[in-house]
Parts: sequence; C-alpha cells; structure tokens
Amino acid sequence: MTRSNPFRTAVAALAAGALMSTAACGLGGAGAGEAKEAERTGKAAGEITFRTLQLKPAFTGYVQAVIDAFEEKYPEVKVDWEDVPGDGYNEKLVADAQAGTLPDVVNLSTDSFQLLGDRGLLADVAKLGGDTAGEYVPGAWEQFKLPGRGDSVYAYPWYVTPEILTYNRELFERSGLDPAAPPTSVEQFFDYAEQIAARSGGRYSAFMADPKGRLPGDWQKMGVPLLSPRKDRFTFDTDKAVEWVERMKDLYAKGAMPKESLLKSDDINQLYGGGKLVFGPGSPGFVKDIKRNAPQVYAKTQVAGAVTGRLGHIGIYAQSLGIRKDTEHPDAAVEFAKWVTNGPNQVEFSRKATIYPSNARGLADPFFADRGDGRDAETLARAVGAEQLKSAALDANTPVQWTNQVGDAVVREVQKAIKGEQDARTAVKRAEEAANRLLADAARP
Repeated sequence: MTRSNPFRTAVAALAAGALMSTAACGLGGAGAGEAKEAERTGKAAGEITFRTLQLKPAFTGYVQAVIDAFEEKYPEVKVDWEDVPGDGYNEKLVADAQAGTLPDVVNLSTDSFQLLGDRGLLADVAKLGGDTAGEYVPGAWEQFKLPGRGDSVYAYPWYVTPEILTYNRELFERSGLDPAAPPTSVEQFFDYAEQIAARSGGRYSAFMADPKGRLPGDWQKMGVPLLSPRKDRFTFDTDKAVEWVERMKDLYAKGAMPKESLLKSDDINQLYGGGKLVFGPGSPGFVKDIKRNAPQVYAKTQVAGAVTGRLGHIGIYAQSLGIRKDTEHPDAAVEFAKWVTNGPNQVEFSRKATIYPSNARGLADPFFADRGDGRDAETLARAVGAEQLKSAALDANTPVQWTNQVGDAVVREVQKAIKGEQDARTAVKRAEEAANRLLADAARP
C-alpha cells in the first residue's frame, strides 16, 4: 500500500494515502519520543479518540456498530470517532504529534507506523496490552516490531492482505506453459516471462515493468541481503541483485513488459482486463475488480499461491492500530484496540471488504477455507490468501529503512540500467550508495 507494488496498490483502494517520506516530515523536534509511557490502572474508563483512514462512507455502519457494542460493554468509556482522507494523512499525523494532539487509538498504514514508531510516539502494546501475541497471525504481529527494540510491539495488527499470484490461464497455455504449474520463484517467473515474450509475437506481455512495484520484494525472495546485521546500512549491492537487473533489462528488451510501464504507472486493470497481460496484480481485491469490470477475462483468470522464492516468504500488507504513548486513558485505549481487532469483528469486516483478519481465530473462520468448486477465481483467491497467511511465519514486506525516498532512489538507478543507459552493476552500486546516504540523513538529529 505504501508503494506501487501491485497487490499493495489494490489494497490501497481501501485506505490510500499520498504519503510523504519520514525523512521529509520534520518530526523529531521537542517532545517527539520524550513522552512518558502510560501505565494501566485496571479500569477502562474515560473519553478516547479513535481515528480511521478513509473508511467513511463505505464502512460507516460497520465501524459505528463496533464502537456502539464496545461502549455497551464498557459504559464508562466514550469513543470519539473521526475518519480522515488518505491524502495528506502523514502530514496530519506530523502536525498532530507536534501539537500534542495525536488520537488515543490511531489507524496506521505501514508508512504511518514507521513515522510514529521510529520516533517513539507509540505505546509498546506487547507490554501494555498483556499476553496478546498469540491472538494474532504471527506474520502480522511481527510486522509491528522495530529494529533494535527487542520483542516490543508498537501497534495491533488490523486488517491484512497477503500477496497471491493471478494469471490469464488462456494466455498461459497459448505461451506453451502449464496453468497447473505456476512459477514459484523469481527466477522461474522471469523464465516464464521470457517464454511468454517469445510466443506472444507482441500481442500481449507477461507483466508490468514498474521496478518500484517489484523491489525490494523480489530481492528478498532471491536471498539478497537488504541490510547489514545491525540494520544500519544497506547491503544489497550483490551479484544476485545485479542478476535481477540484468534479467529485467533483457526481458524488457524482448517485450516481456509493456514499454511504457517502465516509467509511468499504467492502468494494470485495463491491460489485464483487455487480455494484454498474462500476470495480474497479486491481490485478492484485484480479482474482484476484474470480475466486475472484465467478466470475459475473469472467466480465464487463475489463482495460485504467491511466488515465494528460496526463503518461502510472501508479501503481506497490514493496517494497524497504534496507541498514543502518553494517552491519558491507556486501559480504555488498549481494550478498544483489542476489541476492534478481535476475531468476530475482523471476520465481519472481511465479509464487507476484500481483506483478511490479522486475528488468528478470525482467520480460522470457515468463510476463509471455502474453495467452492475450485473454479471461481474470487472464492479461490480468498482461500489461497488465507492459507498463505496461516503459514507465513515471516513475510517479504518492506523493512522500515526502505522509505519511499529510498525506493525512489533505487528505482531511478535501476530504470537507467533497464533502458540500457548504464550497466547493471553500476546501477546497483549507485542505488546502494544513494540509499545509504538517505539512511544516514534520516538518522541525524
């Protein structure tokens, strides 16, 4: 959601935001990270603020019902709900943090979490909320730890979306590939793309170029070490990363990707829905869109588990609920965040939107295991995604150090190489240098 990764882009339709980089936010002045950590008293009471990100009006009824039920259970708590647009969301968080008016419970995207968590503005819910780790899917819970801070967790996982694989079965077969044997590694994905380009005669492409959408996920799946063991320096300048750039350049030249998709964001739904693309975005939400907008191509759409690579990781995108570190009502805030993210409430939310529960009990609901007759892509996508979430001990999501600025810097160098304007090794070297400069700048007080 924070970047143009296809499956994240699709999730962003639910809670999108034009997100500024953490380094550019200017947060970190007086007060940031210096607030005293709230301590629980054992009594949930008081008036708390709850901010969501772009859920009105589509989910007004659902969210209000969750709040009403909570207030009925905890009559001494009053929840003031505000919903804000995605555009400028991080800027608003910065302004609130500087003014000391952050909400008690706040909906955070990955970037928002990084923005507040890195600066010590969020409560450690592993400490404040008691023994709740086992209530959540491990991969989602782990998302909200921060480098160098041990087992502390700084937000409750809320709704999540796993990466899956979607492809046009007819074009797959026409390319001489077996639809029952989709690619399972990045290298195999590239091999398939090369065959698709060779067989299509220019009538269709394999996938979108968009390096920003593929990195750093592809590198992680190929075993490229993004960071040093201390996580204080980027270390992706490796032969494997160079190999990735060289394959992308070769595939681009052979027509495996639409030429224009390297430098600008094309409408992937339109290309896939028009039968011009073999692989669609790796999002269950995308399948639903294709069903509505391109039923003929939907009938040819096949779903499989995500390309995982040698580590067996999948990409996962997670929204979360953070607790303001110095909230005046920690018991009310924690109980409310746990209430919103409990199994029944998350299952109900998932029935209204193409999302998945981060709550383990919620994910065990039979709704997510139903594969139907195995032919309907939307039903199958839901089951495949849920199964992956259960088994994903870790994920290939973006580390907190890979900010939007870092991603942009890396992509600029990689794009030059793919276009043939510089060699792959130089591109990776310069990309790592630029990323480390940004990392050093962000670490300066």
